[in-house]
Amino acid sequence: MTTKQKVLITGAASGLGRELALRFAKEGADICIADINAEGSAETLEMVKAAGGDGWTAYLDVTSEDQWNALRADVEERWSGLDVLVNNAGVATGDRIDAGEWAWWEWIIDINLKGVALGCRTFTPVMKKQNKGYIMNTASLAGLMILPSMASYNVTKAGVIALSETMYYELHAYNIKVTALCPGFFRTNLNKTMKTSDPSMLKFVDKVFEKSELDASEVADRAYKSLMKGEMICNPHPIGRKAVFIKRWLGGLFRWKVKQASFDLRRREEALNAKKG
Repeated sequence: MTTKQKVLITGAASGLGRELALRFAKEGADICIADINAEGSAETLEMVKAAGGDGWTAYLDVTSEDQWNALRADVEERWSGLDVLVNNAGVATGDRIDAGEWAWWEWIIDINLKGVALGCRTFTPVMKKQNKGYIMNTASLAGLMILPSMASYNVTKAGVIALSETMYYELHAYNIKVTALCPGFFRTNLNKTMKTSDPSMLKFVDKVFEKSELDASEVADRAYKSLMKGEMICNPHPIGRKAVFIKRWLGGLFRWKVKQASFDLRRREEALNAKKG
């Protein structure tokens, strides 16, 4: 009889986290749905069971070391180990380097970067002890491309990629596979909590979401397959892979295009300042 995978997913109350839970549920996995949104977590659990999986919900603030440690104790008591950790919880910001509030930098770094690192630090010893495991950290294409007007978001996602690559090699001897998930824009609820001082940024994000070539369930499916193969980077969007190719092999063209965006940003900033009087 095949043993059920024991999977912990943060940020699984909605969006990509929920779709990742449903993808693992198709394989009959036992899933811990960890989130600060208790109502959304309960909804995800119902959907997971309907899809053929099982599991339980756990309240988790990913910025709290104490809550991570308590969750590890609960996981070890229930499961005596963990097969898959998905650090998916995240938030978004969109601002120029001199705009917005400094508190927003602290907010996004705490959740997107330190929260992922805490998850890895908490459960890596569990996987080392069992000499196996899979870890997926949700980053973004923004961490590979570094586009303007998203400084704090880019920093956190590039940091998650650096962390994941470090762990990929560091944990190889323990048979622990580590993947950085780097999707481009796709329809999710990330923009609902996005912090920005530029109203046009939200309009831009909504417009790009509508043009996405993949939806959240398709991203989740590609992420699952990449993780099971032990790939270090999962860049699920075809247009994302093309963009990375252009940046690497046609660097001059890439830099010219991004520099042109600087002038658009300046015009937007001057128009916004004019409205403010």
